[in-house]
Amino acid sequence: MNGVREALLRGRKRPARTGAGSPVHYRGDGYEFVELREYVPGDDVRRIDWAATARTGSLQTRVVLEDVSLTFGAIVDTSGSMQAGRQRALIQAASEIEQAWFSCAMPADRCFRVTDGDLVAPWEEAKSALIQSCATAAAALPRGSALLVVSDFYDLPDDDDTIALLGMRYDCTALIAVDPWRKTLPLSGFVRVRDSETDRARVLFIGQAERERYRHAVDTRERALLERLQRANFRTGTFREDESGEIALLRAFGLR
Repeated sequence: MNGVREALLRGRKRPARTGAGSPVHYRGDGYEFVELREYVPGDDVRRIDWAATARTGSLQTRVVLEDVSLTFGAIVDTSGSMQAGRQRALIQAASEIEQAWFSCAMPADRCFRVTDGDLVAPWEEAKSALIQSCATAAAALPRGSALLVVSDFYDLPDDDDTIALLGMRYDCTALIAVDPWRKTLPLSGFVRVRDSETDRARVLFIGQAERERYRHAVDTRERALLERLQRANFRTGTFREDESGEIALLRAFGLR
């Protein structure tokens, strides 16, 4: 997962903004060699390895990591809706993403899981609401930290500006949970459904037209949420309950 750390140092896949919310550029006094890879347009020509190029017959670039320490923060939504899932709960997939995120850290880096009350070690239990955790991150993490938010974002208020504040202060990445039933709602006729966030129940009729409206509503909400987070200067991606956390994280950085 060193590729994610390098991507953070380069500001990879982060929306371009100027001013207070512009991507963080890190500088260090030394460099750590990571790997050789094929040259791509935009690479620093001074890092072309000519010996490797002669051996392979194609331009090869030396990939290095600037010798700086980073601060990694993570917010994982543990609300009721994250307990949903068909094969496993979304929160299990979210926990895997968090583990992959912290595995990117080098020994000199600092790692914090953010909760509503405090910054705690990554292995401790978090039981906070999403917006409270975001407010804690905005108040406690040092400016320029790499912050990951993993959530379905159902409890994100429309009129709250905390997300925008995070995007101005930190290098933020948001991974949005894909609705497990977005393609097909496995209900028919009159059914009793319960809201996983409020625990309120009601009886609804589900037919073909209702399933189609549900699918459309899910797609519309996801597009709007992605646009909102990107406007707030977040790097964005999605994750499914049935895929590994490492794959979802790499995809968000354009590494897979």
